[in-house]
Amino acid sequence: MEEILIISNYYPPEKGAAANRIEQLALKLNQNKYNVTVVCPLGNYPKGELFPEYKGKFSVTEMRQDINVKRLWIYPSNSKNFIIRIFSILSFSVCLFFFLLLKKTPKKVIVQSPPLLLSFISVFILSFKSKKIILNVSDLWPLAAIELGAMKANSLSHKVSCFLERFIYRKSTLILGQSKEIIDHVKSIVPEKSCFLYRNFPDHKTSEFTLSSTSDEPIKIFYAGLLGVAQGVFELCKQLKLNNLNIELHIFGDGAEKKQIEDFIKNNSEKKIIFHGMMERNQLLNKLTTFDIALVPLKARIYGSVPSKIFEYGSLGFPVLYFGGGEGEDIVKENNMGWIAPVGDYEALNKELELISELPKENFSEMKTDLFQNSKTSFNLDKQIADLLSKKVF
Repeated sequence: MEEILIISNYYPPEKGAAANRIEQLALKLNQNKYNVTVVCPLGNYPKGELFPEYKGKFSVTEMRQDINVKRLWIYPSNSKNFIIRIFSILSFSVCLFFFLLLKKTPKKVIVQSPPLLLSFISVFILSFKSKKIILNVSDLWPLAAIELGAMKANSLSHKVSCFLERFIYRKSTLILGQSKEIIDHVKSIVPEKSCFLYRNFPDHKTSEFTLSSTSDEPIKIFYAGLLGVAQGVFELCKQLKLNNLNIELHIFGDGAEKKQIEDFIKNNSEKKIIFHGMMERNQLLNKLTTFDIALVPLKARIYGSVPSKIFEYGSLGFPVLYFGGGEGEDIVKENNMGWIAPVGDYEALNKELELISELPKENFSEMKTDLFQNSKTSFNLDKQIADLLSKKVF
């Protein structure tokens, strides 16, 4: 079996789209006769503290579904303090630097970006070792940081980040982009570089449709995922007007805004918002089988970003209420997946909710069935991997 290394800042048992994305890539490569090793930090995300099984350890090597996972030390933190966050990133970066410098690595390496610093260190060392570097770009940094207000344009940190970004694009052998916008952006910097579209399609390993609708309950909309700044779920809770609608909003997840959301719901019970906290994946999917619509929000339009939840919930059969702008809107429209409100326009969002509230519950059953069937072709991970293998990307 040919060996390949994946370098990522996230990997299960950590939660979230980033960890799931890298695990699916690793598993699919393994199924296609690659001996896959993943290098990542000790598990700590999203709470910013080491999981019990990794506490007191400097490094851990383990097997997860035939994937060799090497976990290196990190000072975990989800603090809003900039200095603490930088120290956390640097702690893993230093460990990764020496690992790549001193350890024997395969000829082919997939490097996940962002974080920019980790991808820079990886590409820097691997380029000296003459490795085939496959850069997997899931978000455009520092551009996304500017749009989110996390970084000021033309500041020192912005200029340094732009240097790191240009470096990893130039030194990589080829680049995978999670959206067409990412590929367009990369091509504007390195027009000669080979780039390939690699969507974050899920692999639910199910051929049976399991969703249903209950006519004697309100229309149940849910958000499940990270409760962070980029998603803007706390602001969403404040702006939604569900009081007189036949709709409930259910929230599942964890993250920086969790406490604010919990406090808000306690003090505003009339809002018809229910918070469930974090659930294991299988438990969550079982809970959602009678829910009706998946809410996919972003606080602001982020160029290059396509939330993986569009593909994930579409593959399960859930209609989508999309509130994130950008390329995601085109995907929802092209695949007849549900409803769209312009990002940041809460008045338009509430109007869409009014229209949804008037729909008979039978409509959702039909939509779910159609989406589940169509996604087998539209969001097919095996087909996507086979296409990239035929083009000798890996």
